[in-house]
Parts: sequence; structure tokens; C-alpha cells
Amino acid sequence: MKILLVVATEQEIIEDRFKSCSVLLTRVGMVNTAIELTKELMKNKYDLVINMGVAGSFSDEIKIGDVVEIVEDNFSEIGFEDGMKFEPFSEFELVTKFSVVGKTDLQKVKGITVNTVHGNEASIADVVKRFNPDIETMEGVVVFKVCKEFVVPCMQIRAISNKVEKRNKANWDMPLAIKNLNTAVEKIITEL
Repeated sequence: MKILLVVATEQEIIEDRFKSCSVLLTRVGMVNTAIELTKELMKNKYDLVINMGVAGSFSDEIKIGDVVEIVEDNFSEIGFEDGMKFEPFSEFELVTKFSVVGKTDLQKVKGITVNTVHGNEASIADVVKRFNPDIETMEGVVVFKVCKEFVVPCMQIRAISNKVEKRNKANWDMPLAIKNLNTAVEKIITEL
């Protein structure tokens, strides 16, 4: 099976553990991920794309260090403001939500993909009210969209590095999240 691992930063992957896979480092964010993944899928065919990385959690049930599989992801910022309200566009045929069938034994969660990570209590409350997400990332939904366009099966595996709250890096645990992420993805690949 030919597998492509898509990861935003080299810090999130322990490449020595994935010698049998191709690794695509996209850099952070939706635009970089869309460009790099599209270029890669235009050149090479894969049986499976796995988007792996860290994420922030909105849910008190999902703890720092937990590894989850995202089965629904949303472009959370495509729309318009009308005074104090945010509204999605209805007059354009824009798909802003993507769903996949879960492929692992990991907890299945709903995500949003953002350009600006949340760190303001009012904006956090607003996005939770609109989407009720479990986690947020800066790349996830783009991988779902690009893979759908290229008709390539994909999955998104994320480890929680922090709670979505007012920015407080003292509460983050990147080493734990990265260790757990790589262990989980290695196990998934081994069981395929």
C-alpha cells in the first residue's frame, strides 16, 4: 500500500518511524497545505493519505495527549458578517463541510479548520455555538477537500497539544502530543 503522510511541520513527525511511507511537509496553514498536497497528488498516486498533526481541543472530555480521528471537518470562516452575526454564504455553491468514514479505533471527533487559532473567549463561544466542534486545526479540512477532488482515500489523525482558550503556552504539552501522535499513526499503518 502506497501511503502519503501529510504534516505541517517537521516537529510533528518522527520520520525514522515511517520509512515505508512518503512524507509531505506542507508548512502551517490552509493555503500551504492546498498548494503542496495538490502538487504532490498531480505527480504521484497514493492508496491512502494520512493527515497527522497536533490540534487544540474545545472539549473537556478530550484531554491533552489524547489522539483522535477527525471524521467531519469544516471551513469555519467562509461566510460574511452581518453586524454581530456570522452567516455562511447561501448564494454560492460552496461546500464547507467534509465528512469521511472512520477507519480506526480512535475516538471520532468533529473539527474546524481555521486561519487564526482561537484565543479570545467571545470568539471561542461564538464558534462553539455555530459548529459545536471538538477540535481545531489549521490544515485538516483542506486535506479532505483535496483528497476528494483527487479521489484518494484519506484520514486525519490529531493529538491534542492544548485546550482552546486564551493563549497560554504554559498549559500546552507538545512533546506528549507528538509522542502519542506518532505512536498512534505507526500503529494504524502497521494494522493496514
